[in-house]
Amino acid sequence: MASLADYNTENKYQAIVKKTERLTPPDTEEVREIVLEVKQPEFNCEVDQSFGVLVKTDGEFGRKFHHRLYSVADLPARADGKALITMLVKRCFYVDEFSGEKYPGIASNYLCDRKAGDEITITGPFALPFAVPEDKNANLILIGMGTGIAPFRAFIKHIYKNVKDWKGKIRLFYGARSGLELLYLNDKDGDLTNYYDETTFKAFHALSPRPTWSDPIALDAAIEERAEEIFEMLSLSNTCVYVAGYGKVKEKLDKAFANILGSRIKWETRKAELIVGDKWAEVIY
Repeated sequence: MASLADYNTENKYQAIVKKTERLTPPDTEEVREIVLEVKQPEFNCEVDQSFGVLVKTDGEFGRKFHHRLYSVADLPARADGKALITMLVKRCFYVDEFSGEKYPGIASNYLCDRKAGDEITITGPFALPFAVPEDKNANLILIGMGTGIAPFRAFIKHIYKNVKDWKGKIRLFYGARSGLELLYLNDKDGDLTNYYDETTFKAFHALSPRPTWSDPIALDAAIEERAEEIFEMLSLSNTCVYVAGYGKVKEKLDKAFANILGSRIKWETRKAELIVGDKWAEVIY
């Protein structure tokens, strides 16, 4: 995958914060849904694209801007000829492995601190490594953690609202520390639950067994619990596997898929086939 340095930031646009809302309860990690209105009418961003946010900074090596990419978290919309784009932002902090000091994430804290009416600078749009298949019979295994739900929320809403007559299976596996942090799949803002009636769609939750102790989210267990169906889907040539979330989930997923297929070698072979066929893609951060 390309690094952030490879993305062109010459095309800059100004966007106004139209809405910013915290989706998670106060005693959990802060995740906000932010809706932006782009001032330049020529800007447009689709469900299978991302956009960048530029933040002024006195960073290392004389860098004047910090650049961070975000997936579109809802269907594209327009108001008065201007694009409206939705994003999910988790307020992040990082601990220096040498000094032990805690530092705020530049872009995430900047965005979480914005208020309605504030103006920010964005770039893009940029293609995501995965896209909605043209084949309506294609099967999708979507695996997201935390704000990794963003592109898949847009995908699912696009498929059932705009594509229609989708014949392939869509299986969403979504991991969060607790039920209170299951974005778009809870009582408060669960718009993805609207698609539970679709015969082709199912969503499965994976939570941490002890969220207050920061135990790992049992995403691999949730996938292995559906081993028979996942095995069948992976045996088909029109199945795509898309992953979005934290880097540490990759090892767990490889182990789960290896257990489902019967061995590590069998999974490595199948994964290589998916990658070569443009049917495996990941956005890892």
